[in-house]
Amino acid sequence: MTDRLADHHWGVEIPADAGLLSTVRVRLDEWLVGVGLTEDDRYDLLVAVNEAVSNAVEHAYAPGSGGNVRVAGEVHPDGSVHVVVSDDGTWRVPPVELSDRGRGLLLMRENVDEVQVDRSATGTRVTLVMSGRHTTRGTYGRSAPEEVTVSVHSGWVEVVVRGDIPARAGPAVRRRVLTAARGGAVPIVVDLRELGARSEGLVRALRAVVEAAAAAGNRVVVRAPEDSPVRAALVTAGVDQVVDLVPHVSAPTPRRPPTPPPPPIRTR
Repeated sequence: MTDRLADHHWGVEIPADAGLLSTVRVRLDEWLVGVGLTEDDRYDLLVAVNEAVSNAVEHAYAPGSGGNVRVAGEVHPDGSVHVVVSDDGTWRVPPVELSDRGRGLLLMRENVDEVQVDRSATGTRVTLVMSGRHTTRGTYGRSAPEEVTVSVHSGWVEVVVRGDIPARAGPAVRRRVLTAARGGAVPIVVDLRELGARSEGLVRALRAVVEAAAAAGNRVVVRAPEDSPVRAALVTAGVDQVVDLVPHVSAPTPRRPPTPPPPPIRTR
């Protein structure tokens, strides 16, 4: 493993071997110190990069097939730091079930300001961006409201949000929904039919969920009644333009069987 270091650029290429993760973290941290990142910012970025590299090592290549993972860092003129993790393998959608697996995208999004995932037949490229004004989000210390419930279906998840979601509850709701959607990688339906009058925190949370889903090639479905305050808030904020906003649909009324036609009249 050889570092490529020049001014504000750094890079390394490693075999897809989990035993090399710690070495990548150490080398990257040394470069981040040199470009002036604070200890807190370095920690957040290292967590995100570690998850991206770990995902590539564990899931990009079939067992026994081998392959390499590339990590490249660059400091932009605006002070932001971009780290790109790429491989030549195949993207695999994480499991829908709410287990400890498949949370890599979630952790990346919780620790940096922007995550871009580009998938193709020749590999996956994950770009992690830490802005020059990055601040620790601090959402891990807060639990999601009890009014947020998650259910797993075949190939997708459903999140039901009830009661008021003021601005201060937004980060916790965002994390709960992103956890359910595996950082946006799993299709998700958000049911707001029982939401209260206060929805500002929910609107903000949905924006983050929509961005995460779009980066992973998914679109969020939101259920909200036609005349509800939350639907009006979503429209005002423009969220209706980036989600599939559907109303509550009542159970269809059973249809009566058609009346059989009269028997034909026979003539002689």
